Amino acid sequence: MRYYIIAGEASGDLHASNLMKAFKEQDVEAEFRYWGGDLMKEQGGTLVRHYKDTAVMGLWDVLMNLNSIKKNFKLCQDDLLAYKPDVLILVDYAGFNLRMAKFATENNLLVYYYISPKIWAWNQKRVKKIKANVNRMFTILPFETKFFEEHNVEVQYSGNPVLDAIDNRSNKGESFDSFVERNQLDKRPKVALLAGSRKGEISLNLPDMLRMVDKFPDYQFVIAGAPSFAVEEYDSYIKDIDVAVVSGQTYELLQQSRAALVTSGTATLETALLNCPQVVCYQMWGGGFTDFIAKKILIKVPFISLVNLILEKEAVLELFQKSFTLEKLENELGLLLADSDRRADMLNDYEELHRRMGGPGSSARTARLMLESLRKDKNIK
Repeated sequence: MRYYIIAGEASGDLHASNLMKAFKEQDVEAEFRYWGGDLMKEQGGTLVRHYKDTAVMGLWDVLMNLNSIKKNFKLCQDDLLAYKPDVLILVDYAGFNLRMAKFATENNLLVYYYISPKIWAWNQKRVKKIKANVNRMFTILPFETKFFEEHNVEVQYSGNPVLDAIDNRSNKGESFDSFVERNQLDKRPKVALLAGSRKGEISLNLPDMLRMVDKFPDYQFVIAGAPSFAVEEYDSYIKDIDVAVVSGQTYELLQQSRAALVTSGTATLETALLNCPQVVCYQMWGGGFTDFIAKKILIKVPFISLVNLILEKEAVLELFQKSFTLEKLENELGLLLADSDRRADMLNDYEELHRRMGGPGSSARTARLMLESLRKDKNIK
């Protein structure tokens, strides 16, 4: 089979690469052409455009980059038609991928969507676009599957790929001493800072995270460097601040950290599955105005973190927009670093999260389900 895959950010690159690996094990004739990142590139095939050259965050970034966005769409459309894949597989990245789904459907290409856009959280009307332009959805969260079933979308649940990525992580059994020595860190217990993978996220969230460094001098704060960022790109943020940067080792850092400050998204789930207590802190442009629009008009779910959505309660504290203050952040982080009831309760909630999520094997299941669906959709016996 010939697969054309589009992933637009670091998490998509990770999960698409695991899916590609599973395809190669189940389809000896698998060929790939894709938009993604370095992890997908390691699986072979042809990388058309790296996600670091395409990712934008928020309305302002979109407006400032309209010309390049249009050029990327045109490039992708032309490349897709020239390649003529058996299936177009879209991985999250809703703004770009929903438009590509429409284009592909108009050109009689089969479209599968893996890792659903968060339409259940905001702008639920987009489910109509999915129903019209996506042949099959492959979901990674139980509540997503239920949502699409209720809207009569062809959907299959295949488990969550984060479990695979964590199970296959490097240095799984590494000791704390080995980790700090290998990365030239000091011996203080660690606080991990996961400030996002995009420039906009980092610029809005990292500075306030770094304000905690002086509040907890007995801990070494370590930034989990985003895959698309060079260490030097953090220099403007960390000048004269006692903080380290470790790139390409987010899981290793989390498994050695006492606690973490995390932006919203998949990172909150990864942090929880690695049993690292966390504070979710996420700020966007617009301050109070964006907070009002988000909570009153756009966001249709009670929480912004996957941990809380899956557990159906606020297991981890969410400091979003107007609710974010340095005082709240300092207080919660202090409780999580200590041997407090708050820390114990969160770790107990993580146990329930593990139970609900199940075990690894998602990527292999998804590849198998997609291949079965492909043979059915293309009438291949």
